[in-house]
Amino acid sequence: MKRLAILGSTGSIGVNTLDIVRQFPERFRVVSLSAGLNTGLLRRQILQFRPKIVSVLNKELAEALKRDLSSESPEIVDGIEGLIKVATHPEVDQVVSAIVGAVGLIPTLSAIKTGKTVALANKESLVMAGKIVMEEARRNGVQILPIDSEHSAIFQSLLGHRKETIQRLILTASGGPFLNLPVSKLPDVTVKDALHHPNWEMGKKITIDSASLMNKGLEVIEAHWLFDMPVEKITVQIHPQSIIHSMVEYIDGSVIAQMGIADMRVPISYALSFPNRLPLSLPRLDLPRKGGLTFQAPDLDRYLCLKLAYQSIKIGETMPAILNASNEVAVNAFLDGAIKFTEIPLLIQRVMEDHDVKPVHTIEDILKADHWARERAKTIIERGKLC
Repeated sequence: MKRLAILGSTGSIGVNTLDIVRQFPERFRVVSLSAGLNTGLLRRQILQFRPKIVSVLNKELAEALKRDLSSESPEIVDGIEGLIKVATHPEVDQVVSAIVGAVGLIPTLSAIKTGKTVALANKESLVMAGKIVMEEARRNGVQILPIDSEHSAIFQSLLGHRKETIQRLILTASGGPFLNLPVSKLPDVTVKDALHHPNWEMGKKITIDSASLMNKGLEVIEAHWLFDMPVEKITVQIHPQSIIHSMVEYIDGSVIAQMGIADMRVPISYALSFPNRLPLSLPRLDLPRKGGLTFQAPDLDRYLCLKLAYQSIKIGETMPAILNASNEVAVNAFLDGAIKFTEIPLLIQRVMEDHDVKPVHTIEDILKADHWARERAKTIIERGKLC
């Protein structure tokens, strides 16, 4: 019986993780959960899975949840301290890090420091502080198992092969909802348009990142740290069918790919059960019915966010944290109607250009850079001078 902490239990990854737990109650037990604002769904999860401790965004939500649950209430905590308690509970074996954004860094790092196996969906932890996180994992003998479908595919395609035989890692991208839209029409796309992903059901932030291809840029940085691979050996190919989730090319010309349906329960279940696999009751991949598979190189002038991500990891130090923080502000601003879709990369670029790169020695260095970037991005938006 594996005992789980799920950070971000009310989000897409969290909900799918609990669906796996529901299917295999003899294999998994939920010890702790965290959520942000969605206490209605969290309440239902508490009543079904009976965790010992849960965390919510703030004290007001925590008090309201306690009143609502009454005698059935587990220990309820809040804020960043609450997230750390959920992630480091002594009974937890494995932490599913599924919080979206920079807020997932500290609880994920705390879990690693206490020796928990981490199933990682919070790519921002490695984007912001990849060197620190991976060094801490090695120091504590912690295995980090990827949940992102692309990194899970790379992980599976690397098994049994030596690092020196790798030619390159190939991350696939759907291209998002605007793949075939003329560039001239991109300034006029709406939030509703951007949230209409052709293949995957994801949260709002990740869906917007997929439309801009920033999601792939963040995954390039994550792959660099997770697989200890030079960024020059990590490429992106647009694959609209989302059947091949990623590939590894070897020095003899062989390419090993992981394929499957577009359902996050597959990589989640693999991260939870590794090195075994679970018998999931999901539709099987029907290649004859799917038809052909197509690929194309991304146009970095069209997908400026991907270009900026490559630039940030090549610069290194605090710059990837600047990229991530300014992107989070930009995406929220677009969702709120404050900027256009095409202004997302322009804002990120401005903040990166304004940043004086600092060396990274501690997690505090990362957090300072993150705070600076957010404030700088908000100031630029308020002044309304992106062009």
